[in-house]
Amino acid sequence: MSTRIGFIGLGTMGEPMARNLLRAGVELVVWNRTVERSERLTSEKERAAASVARDAADVFARCETIILMLADGAAIDTVLARGTPEFARRVAGRRLVSMGTFSPGYSEALAAEIRAAGGRYVEAPVSGSRKPAEAGQLIAMLAGDAEDLAAVRPLLAAMCRECFDCGPVPAALRMKLAVNVFLITMVTGLAEAAHFAGRHGLDMHNFMAILNAGPMASDVSRVKIAKLVQRDFARQAGITDVLKNSRLVIEAAREAEIASPLMDACFALYGETEGMGLGEEDMAAVVRAIEKRTTQASGQSLPFGTRQTLPPC
Repeated sequence: MSTRIGFIGLGTMGEPMARNLLRAGVELVVWNRTVERSERLTSEKERAAASVARDAADVFARCETIILMLADGAAIDTVLARGTPEFARRVAGRRLVSMGTFSPGYSEALAAEIRAAGGRYVEAPVSGSRKPAEAGQLIAMLAGDAEDLAAVRPLLAAMCRECFDCGPVPAALRMKLAVNVFLITMVTGLAEAAHFAGRHGLDMHNFMAILNAGPMASDVSRVKIAKLVQRDFARQAGITDVLKNSRLVIEAAREAEIASPLMDACFALYGETEGMGLGEEDMAAVVRAIEKRTTQASGQSLPFGTRQTLPPC
């Protein structure tokens, strides 16, 4: 079988990740539902070549290790032909590296089915948005058998600044959701702080400088406060994606009977932002929902969760 690596899913994160693999000299067989994204990888002069597969099945036929950077479980099920006789033919003898974010329970069940069909499975969700993906500075959380983790680490090194072993599947995804609690609540709090400062007529560039000089500053906060001050909502981590991740966190919290008051509030706000038609904008655009609440309530907070609801803890 070819030593080329399969890569399926060339979206906001997947395309720059695949490009970094090519720059590191890894030969790829790529496939994406949008053909233009695949063809972009073959038109640039990288250290290695990208071959565009006819379809997902062609990737599995030509590669032993396949990286999946897909949006959700439904997309993975489709690519793997899960629930059909074709599933076993695709995964048998293959090592699948799933780098997206979805339900830990889904991943655990998928891993068991892949093993039963004679395949191998690595959970490798990443923390970071498009800019870290472009720079090869993502943080990967890994779960799976030690032999498989050792095999994929050289590939991950081309895309990630650091990799952390988290234990058996689905520990990596649970770790990713824990990280997302901090990320989502931090950026939402930053958006509310910017709204507070702006409504008080403060010098927003001075506000940004103070935050950037202070002890709370981080790579994420510096990027997001600049977007808020400049009203630049070009997508890095999209509202719809953040809403999905918020739902995953809350569902995992409910299953474990864990309170999630801040995430409940964030879930409502990102749902309202998506409802304003802003799903493809950056997560910093959540400030638009905060602004709308101010306008509608004359400075008083509206009740949370009127559009997006989950069962109480």
